[in-house]
Amino acid sequence: MTATRADAAWAKQAERSNALALRLMRWIAATLGRRVARAVLHPITLYFLLFGGAASRGSTGYLRRVLGRAPRWSERYRHVHHFAATILDRVYLLRGDFELFEVEVVGAEQLDAVLRSGRGAFLVGAHLGSFEALRALGEERRGLAVAMLMYEHNARLMNTALRAIAPDAVQKVIGLGRMEAMLELRDWLDAGGVAGLLADRTLQGPGPAASPGGRSRTHWIDFLGAPAAFSDGPFRLAALLRRPVLFMAGLYLGGNRYQLRFAPLADFSDAAAAATGDRDAAVQEALLHYVRVLEQQCRETPWNWFNFFDFWAGHPGPQDTVHAHHPPA
Repeated sequence: MTATRADAAWAKQAERSNALALRLMRWIAATLGRRVARAVLHPITLYFLLFGGAASRGSTGYLRRVLGRAPRWSERYRHVHHFAATILDRVYLLRGDFELFEVEVVGAEQLDAVLRSGRGAFLVGAHLGSFEALRALGEERRGLAVAMLMYEHNARLMNTALRAIAPDAVQKVIGLGRMEAMLELRDWLDAGGVAGLLADRTLQGPGPAASPGGRSRTHWIDFLGAPAAFSDGPFRLAALLRRPVLFMAGLYLGGNRYQLRFAPLADFSDAAAAATGDRDAAVQEALLHYVRVLEQQCRETPWNWFNFFDFWAGHPGPQDTVHAHHPPA
């Protein structure tokens, strides 16, 4: 199966599983409260390990790469339990129950610096930890307005899930794949808003207009010891709109603790640089930087990676691999 077909199959499976998990977690969270609800995560985790099939194998394969050895059973359990915990906490975060959590922020000055320009910024994350933890920072900084970027179909799914979990939650979602989406996004950024998106999936929406920023390309880049497919679409979009890009992750540290991390990836604000023929090189460098940062986060907090499928499947050959060189320590 090619990488694109594998991504598409995983996306459909993940959408169904995510919807079921959210409905279950919503009921548990609302009925039992967080302390009791967390106890229910243990049988859920055990069930996933025993009957998770391809998703469980995907977890084991990832852990083998990031740990550099076969994972112990307790490590496999910890990985899945982290995922279940963030799904449960998603309910509380979307409902605005921020007092339940301790949230540390690392690199907030990086975010504040780009926001002071008043032209907005892109926050590029991954299926790493909880993007919803960013809502806690938005609560602290009342002026922080975040819109999630996703393809139209996924945007509808997200809005449905939000209405089911927290009908009163305010979440701005811009659905890509529409001609007017670029104008909506530009206006949002011009007003000082932040656009968040996840860049660790290569799945494209239907039709030529679905590719953010135009002709996005898939690059095979060394990641955790083997080539994996990454799309440069998010960075082409940032280059097209001439905005700075920061890496963002809401890492789950256990219990009620999260850590928000921000790190600069690229700045396409320079109009002259963005308009030159060097744009492709700048976009590729930004993508490579993203992969380096993502890999560093995975090695530091391996239990926060929530892509439960073979992320490295479908590589066409060594001639198509881009090597992301790591800076010396």
